Amino acid sequence: MPAACDSVLEDIEDIVSAEDFSPRDRQFGRQNVFPKVRKRNSQKNIQADDDPPSDSIIPGAQKIWIRTWGCSHNNSDGEYMAGQLAAYGYKITDNSAEADLWLLNSCTVKNPAEDHFRNSIKKAQEGKKKVVLAGCVPQAQPRQDYLKGLSIIGVQQIDRVVEVVEETIKGHSVRLLGQKKDNGKRLGGARLDLPKIRKNPLIEIISINTGCLNACTYCKTKHARGDLASYPIEELVDRAKQSFQEGVCEIWLTSEDTGAYGRDIGTDLPTLLWKLVEAIPEGAMLRLGMTNPPYILEHLEEMAKILNHPRVYAFLHIPVQSASDSVLMDMKREYCVADFKQVVDFLQEK
Repeated sequence: MPAACDSVLEDIEDIVSAEDFSPRDRQFGRQNVFPKVRKRNSQKNIQADDDPPSDSIIPGAQKIWIRTWGCSHNNSDGEYMAGQLAAYGYKITDNSAEADLWLLNSCTVKNPAEDHFRNSIKKAQEGKKKVVLAGCVPQAQPRQDYLKGLSIIGVQQIDRVVEVVEETIKGHSVRLLGQKKDNGKRLGGARLDLPKIRKNPLIEIISINTGCLNACTYCKTKHARGDLASYPIEELVDRAKQSFQEGVCEIWLTSEDTGAYGRDIGTDLPTLLWKLVEAIPEGAMLRLGMTNPPYILEHLEEMAKILNHPRVYAFLHIPVQSASDSVLMDMKREYCVADFKQVVDFLQEK
C-alpha cells in the first residue's frame, strides 16, 4: 500500500474537495483520425476542408469537459462517465474553453446547484459548444424549457455515455432516460465494473443502491432516482477488491439512503458491511454514507460493532431535518425526534 494511504484525507459527503489530486490519465488515447476530402472535377461538388459535413466527423477525437454538482453518488457517476469516454479515445480536459463538448452532471437537491447548471448550459450555448446533460435535474424534469433540443443521459444509463456523446458531436439530439431492469425487476443502475477516472486517486466511491423507500414531500431526488434498487453483495465486494488493486486506500459507500440497502433483495446493510470488511487490506479504510433514522434502528447493535472495526471510520451521517415531530410528519420523514435521539445516543455510547 502506498505511503500516501497514511495521510489524513478530507472527510466530506456532499462534494469532492477542489484540493483533491488531479485525475490520473490511466487510459490509452487513440490517434486522431481526420476525414480526407476527395476533390472532384465539378466545382459545385467540392467540400471545403474547414467545413466538413456533420456525418463525416469522426467521434473519439474530441476534447470533453465534465462538470459535476452534488453528492458522492453523482461524483461517482461522473467518474464512471469520464472513464468510459477516455477509454473510447476522447480527451478529458480541465479547460472548458478548449473543449468541443461539455458534459454537465447536475444535482437537484438544492436550488443554487440547479441554478449553476442552468447557467452553464447557457454559457455552453453562447460559446457554440456541444452539450450533453446528465444527473438528477434532466432525469426528473426532462421537459423543462431550457433543456429542449439538448442530449440527455439518464442516471441509470451512464454506461451509454459514449453513444450519447458520439451522436451529439454528429449534431443529433439523444435522450436516454429509461430504467435498468432484469426480468422486469429494477436494477441498481449501470454495471459497477466500468472504467473510471477518479477525482481523487486514493478514494473509490461505490454506490451500493439507488433510490429510496421514502416519499418526502420536499424532495425532487426521488423523482430522479426512483424507488430503492440495490446492487448484489458479490458485485459490490468485487468492485471494492478491484479498487484496492488499483491503489485505492479508501472506500466510500454512498446512495440516497445506505441504511435501506438490501431491503429489496432480501439482505441488509450489516451483512454487506461484514463482507466488505473481509476484503479491506491493511492500511485501507471504509467510510459509510448517509442513512435515514428509520432504516438503521433495527441494526444498531451490529452497526456499533462495525463502526468499532479498526478499518472502518467511526462515522455515520444521519440527517435530523427537524426537531419537531409535527414538522417531520408533514415532511413524511417516517421517524420522530425520539427515533433520531435513540440512534445518536446509542452509537455515541458504543
